[in-house]
Amino acid sequence: MSGHSKWATTKHKKAALDAKRGKLFAKLIKNIEVAARTGGGDPDANPTLYDAIYKAKKNSVPNDNIERARKRGAGEEAGGADWQNITYEGYAPGGVAVLIECLTDNRNRAASEVRVALTRNGGSLADPGSVSYMFARKGVVIVPKSGTSEDEVMMAVLDAGAEEVNDLDEESFEVVSEAGDLVAVRTALVDAGIDYESAESKFLPSVTVPLEEDNAKKVFRLLDALEDSDDVQDVYANFDVSDEVMASIDA
Repeated sequence: MSGHSKWATTKHKKAALDAKRGKLFAKLIKNIEVAARTGGGDPDANPTLYDAIYKAKKNSVPNDNIERARKRGAGEEAGGADWQNITYEGYAPGGVAVLIECLTDNRNRAASEVRVALTRNGGSLADPGSVSYMFARKGVVIVPKSGTSEDEVMMAVLDAGAEEVNDLDEESFEVVSEAGDLVAVRTALVDAGIDYESAESKFLPSVTVPLEEDNAKKVFRLLDALEDSDDVQDVYANFDVSDEVMASIDA
């Protein structure tokens, strides 16, 4: 019986992972299509498209899917959707500010799904401008720790405009710059022979809210609900959770 239970649990986890992977693939493909439509279909002349394709490849999206998305966006192939960028602002439990970036072909559906995810999980929509001032658009490059050190990364990116190198987690460093310096920082890493996972512009909070375990669990649930929406591309929140609280949640 225990073996059967273990198999059922593993199967369930795998199904959940595959579902998440499917959603991630769809979001990465959408990014490529929009980047090609906005800045042209040549990755060498369109840094946003280059980074979108690079990230998709790092996440094992098949090359055929990547190329079709690039062609649809560039108008070389029929079938591209009319994607619109919409950003919603809201609050999560514990007074946490949330920015929700959507890429959708149906504004009403996106608004409805965001509102439902917030209200069902203890959050609420906020008026435009009420939380966005707490975030700044930055260039963020994720660098795997294997094969390099924080000092080596810092030396490589310092003259390229990097503002800081953070110890992100057990596996990665995070290099933060002004959004306009992202390409220079990414190029500096490549020139130094340092591999990177992704390079993209993101919203980073200028002030954070520390969370205890109860509110942390509620916030994580809300973020999961938002990210489950096919229309939601990215979610940013200004919470801070200590290692002790994370360990307690994981346990």
